[in-house]
Amino acid sequence: MDESLRPPRAVGRGAQFNPPNPFDRCRHEADWSQLPAEDAASDSGRRIPTQYLPDDAQSIVSENDSPDIPFRYSLNPYRGCLHGCSYCYARPYHEYLGMSAGLDFETKIMVKQRAAELFRQWLARPQYLPETITLSGVTDCYQPGERRFELTRACLEVAAECRQPLAVITKNALVTRDLDLLRQMAETNTIQVGLSLTSLDQTLTAVMEPRTSSPAARLRAVEHLRSAEIPVHVMLAPLIPGLNDSEIPALLRAARDAGAQAASFTLLRLPKTVEPIFRDWLSRHFPAQQHRIESRIRTTREGKLNDARFGSRMSGSGVFAEHLQQTFRLFANQLGLARRLPELNCHDFRPPPPPSGQLRLF
Repeated sequence: MDESLRPPRAVGRGAQFNPPNPFDRCRHEADWSQLPAEDAASDSGRRIPTQYLPDDAQSIVSENDSPDIPFRYSLNPYRGCLHGCSYCYARPYHEYLGMSAGLDFETKIMVKQRAAELFRQWLARPQYLPETITLSGVTDCYQPGERRFELTRACLEVAAECRQPLAVITKNALVTRDLDLLRQMAETNTIQVGLSLTSLDQTLTAVMEPRTSSPAARLRAVEHLRSAEIPVHVMLAPLIPGLNDSEIPALLRAARDAGAQAASFTLLRLPKTVEPIFRDWLSRHFPAQQHRIESRIRTTREGKLNDARFGSRMSGSGVFAEHLQQTFRLFANQLGLARRLPELNCHDFRPPPPPSGQLRLF
């Protein structure tokens, strides 16, 4: 990108611009080349405030039918994510809200204030047959805003009351705040936690995932969860060819040493507008390696930067993708992580009273 057209750095953000929303008829384009030279020279970066916006959602649980995703239902208290991961596959969802997948995604967070109430209503449906629900199948349920809104904790309270099994996915050590509820659910075998690890190098994660927990904090979270006898699965997600794939052995070893019981990996995905955001991020932080990293990614995607086909979109294809899979399997087997966590208990589910207050006959 022409440096005269590049916007001033957005401090603490993964994306540095708002790519056009493909659903918008009109497009606003900032002309940073007109910024006075003295302002550009003394630029200390833009500080873009985070906005929390009310989300008047009428439902809280989404149903998934993708053959690549190992769960049917997911529960997401937030839309958008303050973590600001440059590679996040969920960014394009913000475009359906009339916003951008770039800076908007990580600065305009939609908050489902009625999350727990809606979850309770959903579980009270007469036709519901209990099965595991994934808490955060899209954006992180323990992103920083959770400290303020506590929507995830409220949903955990509903699940604990109803003995509804949940699989939590996060990359934030804030999950340990709720050890009391997680421990209670572990006693009825209705909880497991998946923690994402991308690198042990905090200088890398600080720019790639600017507002999430450090690698050391995530590993401590694994230790605390396992000390409370909560099942923990670690995900190397995503593996980025040419950037963090060489860390597979070290990441798995660190996860095992922290007490993780199982592990998996997902290859980098760059759907739709995630691609220009990630490539811009690479050009800013790893300009010398950008061509090599993009070339490696293409070798796993049949010459493209993304492959949306079921069956290969999560793991890639080709010789290099197979090499990554073999490396992962080798070390996961050696370290005892090549397994799945035990199935959660769906038999002791206790439905909440329906909103009408009418008790069930059976």
